[in-house]
Amino acid sequence: MKVVVLAGGLGTRLAEETARVPKPMVEIGGQPILWHLLRYYAAYGHREFLIAAGYKSEVIKDYFCHFDMRQNDLFVNLSQGTHRVVRESPPDWEVGIVDTGAETMTGGRLARLRKYLDDDTFMVTYGDGLSDVDISQLLKFHRQQGRLATVTAVRPPARFGHLELDGDRVATFAEKPQTGEGWINGGFFVFEPEVLDYIIGDETKLEAHALERIAADGQLAAFRHDGFWQPMDTLREKQLLESIWKTGTAPWMVNSPSRDAGASQNAPPAVQWSRTAG
Repeated sequence: MKVVVLAGGLGTRLAEETARVPKPMVEIGGQPILWHLLRYYAAYGHREFLIAAGYKSEVIKDYFCHFDMRQNDLFVNLSQGTHRVVRESPPDWEVGIVDTGAETMTGGRLARLRKYLDDDTFMVTYGDGLSDVDISQLLKFHRQQGRLATVTAVRPPARFGHLELDGDRVATFAEKPQTGEGWINGGFFVFEPEVLDYIIGDETKLEAHALERIAADGQLAAFRHDGFWQPMDTLREKQLLESIWKTGTAPWMVNSPSRDAGASQNAPPAVQWSRTAG
């Protein structure tokens, strides 16, 4: 199944990094966040990717064109002008990078990929956030629901530590937990090809236009995920992801799909469309 990564936005709130590279190429632990995303999906058996690029798309193209050299040892014979790459086991990914336009909205970017999607079920995510959502359970849930689209509903991470008070006594202390109220759009979508019929053109926003109409038609399901989810919209959030990666136990650091999604399959929650990255 193909996985689409929306990776064309300007990333203005992370201007310290995105003046040089598109946001999906901002590095976490020495690798672009895009690499982390693709590696995560690949751990669940999904290895065909379409990158909906736009702003500085040439940076993404250059990265994958020279992926071998970047990821492996390189020996250069200067006198002969030759080189050889000593390869480890390369990832068996097929990555298509499609320039979908600098000003195109998220829905428009998706529509521009129609010819590559083979009129089949496909997945979509944003190129600037990481999670430990169980992709296999997400796909299973989508098929059980029988609707056109499924969105992963998440609880946003709190910015500050959480205290529960019992009079003057602190009953519980949690350092920056997931918030306990409200669900938002966390990305990690599964779509049927008919979703593309809700997109009018380049100016269509996936969230504010297409998905609102799909929801109004009763065709949008919500897969609730109570586990880890963290966007990278600011420099502070980038630094947070870096610190998590350095622990060596980052929630998205997977080698196999054997993990508990922590998701409830009950009635879908109300989802706020707060994510418009892309």
